[in-house]
Amino acid sequence: MRSVDLEVRPGERRAVLGPNGAGKTTVFNLISGEFPPSSGRVELFGQDVTNLPARKRARLGLSRTFQTSRLFAGLSVEDNLYLGALGVAAGHLRMVPSGKDDVLREKARAMSTQVGLEERLGDFVADLSHGEQRQLEVGMALVAEPRLLMLDEPAAGLSRAERVRLTEMLIGLDPDITLILIEHDMDVALKVAKWVTMMHDGRVIVEGTPEQIRSNQTVHDLYLGSGLIEHA
Repeated sequence: MRSVDLEVRPGERRAVLGPNGAGKTTVFNLISGEFPPSSGRVELFGQDVTNLPARKRARLGLSRTFQTSRLFAGLSVEDNLYLGALGVAAGHLRMVPSGKDDVLREKARAMSTQVGLEERLGDFVADLSHGEQRQLEVGMALVAEPRLLMLDEPAAGLSRAERVRLTEMLIGLDPDITLILIEHDMDVALKVAKWVTMMHDGRVIVEGTPEQIRSNQTVHDLYLGSGLIEHA
């Protein structure tokens, strides 16, 4: 990484694009607290969180997905969504369910419908298709009711119909949620985002609207190629 300065406004829809190795996921890890920065600082919701661990940033309202699955394969879809809601609520598992658990379970069931998994609610995650697991990851991020939602390639492995549903869901998010999206599927990224940051070799090379990114010659040469530019 080389002096990356990324400023995202509240409620913004931002896509971070670039080829493999550009530094996109590293930026996510710095923002979420997975990695400590070697220099500079990270501000979240107007607060300096540079030295704050990931779990405390999550409690402030940051929620994210990862390139590799972090689901609980031996638990059901509902259990995974329940744990996603419970974790951010600073709760803990109880042998005897309480009224609070009932509320969190209801949130989990409602979220399963939002991400198209209501028919798989009682199924083990290990039995889901890859695309369904990606949908569940987005659901686990959303059930935490984030102020900032960071999605790392959420459309990876989805069918065309699933990508369309994902795009519609992201476009329809509460406008108060700030969204930062890493995505190789240009149809998804440029339909959802209102502002795009293009990275290459650990630095930001271009920023602009989706229309400006489509027509930018530097982006064309380094990453997209004429076919994707013309049909994005």
